[in-house]
Amino acid sequence: MDGPDYRVVFEKGGVYLHTSAKKHQDADSLIAGVIRVVEKDNDVLLHWAPIEEAGDSTQILFSKKDSTGADCCTSEEEPTFDPGYEPDWAVISTVRPRPRHSEPTRGTEPSSSQGSWAFSVSLGELKSIRRSKPGLNWAYLVLVTQAGGSLPALHFHSGGTRALLRVLSRYLLLASSPQDSRLYLVFPHDSSALSSSFHHLQLFDQDSSNVVSRFLQDPYSTTFSSFSRVTNFFRGALQPHQEGASPDLPPAPDEEPEPGFEVISCVELGPRPAVERGPPVTEEEWAQHVGPEGRLQQAPELKARIFSGGLSPSLRREAWKFLLGYLSWEDSAEEHKAHMRKKTDEYFRMKLQWKSVSAEQERRNSLLRGYRSLIERDVSRTDRTNRFYEGPENPGLGLLNDILLTYCMYHFDLGYVQGMSDLLSPILYVIQNEVDAFWCFCGFMELVHGNFEESQETMKRQLGQLLLLLRVLDPPLCDFLDSQDSGSLCFCFRWLLIWFKREFPFPDVLRLWEVLWTGLPGPNLHLLVACAILDMERDTLMLSGFGSNEILKHINELTMKLSVEDVLTRAEALYRQLTACQELPHNVQEVLGLALPGEPHSPSFPASPLPLSPSSHSPSSTQVPAADSAPQPDSSLEILPEEEDGANT
Repeated sequence: MDGPDYRVVFEKGGVYLHTSAKKHQDADSLIAGVIRVVEKDNDVLLHWAPIEEAGDSTQILFSKKDSTGADCCTSEEEPTFDPGYEPDWAVISTVRPRPRHSEPTRGTEPSSSQGSWAFSVSLGELKSIRRSKPGLNWAYLVLVTQAGGSLPALHFHSGGTRALLRVLSRYLLLASSPQDSRLYLVFPHDSSALSSSFHHLQLFDQDSSNVVSRFLQDPYSTTFSSFSRVTNFFRGALQPHQEGASPDLPPAPDEEPEPGFEVISCVELGPRPAVERGPPVTEEEWAQHVGPEGRLQQAPELKARIFSGGLSPSLRREAWKFLLGYLSWEDSAEEHKAHMRKKTDEYFRMKLQWKSVSAEQERRNSLLRGYRSLIERDVSRTDRTNRFYEGPENPGLGLLNDILLTYCMYHFDLGYVQGMSDLLSPILYVIQNEVDAFWCFCGFMELVHGNFEESQETMKRQLGQLLLLLRVLDPPLCDFLDSQDSGSLCFCFRWLLIWFKREFPFPDVLRLWEVLWTGLPGPNLHLLVACAILDMERDTLMLSGFGSNEILKHINELTMKLSVEDVLTRAEALYRQLTACQELPHNVQEVLGLALPGEPHSPSFPASPLPLSPSSHSPSSTQVPAADSAPQPDSSLEILPEEEDGANT
């Protein structure tokens, strides 16, 4: 029956809610439903209801409906696609394709458990719409309201996301950020409202280091203040520009095919192998690798042992010099002594540069004055509970200060950024020598200096790689985080910035870092460490019904509660699980070191990666991944066109 005060202008079946946090969903966790756009009482509503409550199709009026009563968006443009198999890897929980539901029988009683999921929202209440990435299985949309809440994620098992967006664009402006072409900000057809919201796309203030500093001190509150726009910024890393395409313009939605089942590459991961870590390397075991001239023999085997068990505390002072590239694995004892004498002279020449600056000169050198002030403030609060640094007149504090100021002379372009004192403190604690600690610190900074660059490109890239790994390892967890507006993984920022320095107790940090410095089993093990922590916390996050605030609060409260051995064991197990997969996507292979960037895609790849150890080079030659050199997009927006006729699908 047609109503005089409403009209259904769009309807699409096969739109599901996935209600389970399990990795393998069963039929009971899937709720099939119908999504509709309805004009009613001078308003436009978006309505979803389970199939049992969707109503009789003869009682609604379509603006474009063929005589067969088929869905208005089902056409040659979006054919129903049955892949003929059940994939096990997807952004959303993978399920066996289910047949299309016929129209419900009149008089069918709705399921009380499913009926509670129905919702209806005015289009004017929408704040943003996020699309799933292409090629990652079922397409889905996440709608966020002006009140800040997220509606249940809508999974389009039979296609239809583009058709729905086109219909919504008749009533709204859908503005796609150039930094994240999958996120549409929703505005009424009012240019002033759109213009006044442009500033929300700016992530950092002019002084981005200030944001990093505040994030280190209080990641919880900073995320909800200056860092509240981090989602758009980091998601830009997941949308690489096509060669020759303008970085300022997002791709049109119809440039990418959207079959009913969006699959480019499905990955079936095998069972996660059991991993047992070994005992620490002892001084006696290390001595067995020292040759007659003091050269270390069978260095790859020794590094493999360090990776599997770490080092005995008494051995760290010597071994860390090799792991951080200060001493060469191949040189003799005499060559080491000559190298250390040379580096000692070089260090004190650089130290003299800032020591000889008079107070009058420093008054006119705002850069040095700023570095000195920031270093003094940070040193005064770095690891002060550690006995090596406690007390007001502790000499360790003076060494921290001098090494960091000398590093400003060593690396003029980078200088000092807050967080560097966290990286130096454990090194000085172990090495207990000013010169040797400085050069070991330089070796560490060669690995991570991109984390502290003002552009934050390196951090953006790492968070993108982390999300890529997590999507392969745990699609339901990614789907959950995305639905809670936490899909950018911004809560992992501090983890990656200073390599988990503030997440583990001090002795555990020493063990974690020496394992990571081996470069085994491949590059980016620190990303798998982050995946391991999230994997350990997945049930708590998903089954507790946490929102974005609670997720960030929970992650922040993990500090000093994690076991480094448990985390390293799980990280290695994740690595073995991934590398055992013969259908691993090429970009995942690149992150794991199984393939070089730019290599042609190949169905086969080495069973194990070549070791990429930071300690195989001197600090000056250690390779650091270059930040993305693509020009940064401006804050302009691309408005989704209302009509997209003629687009290829």
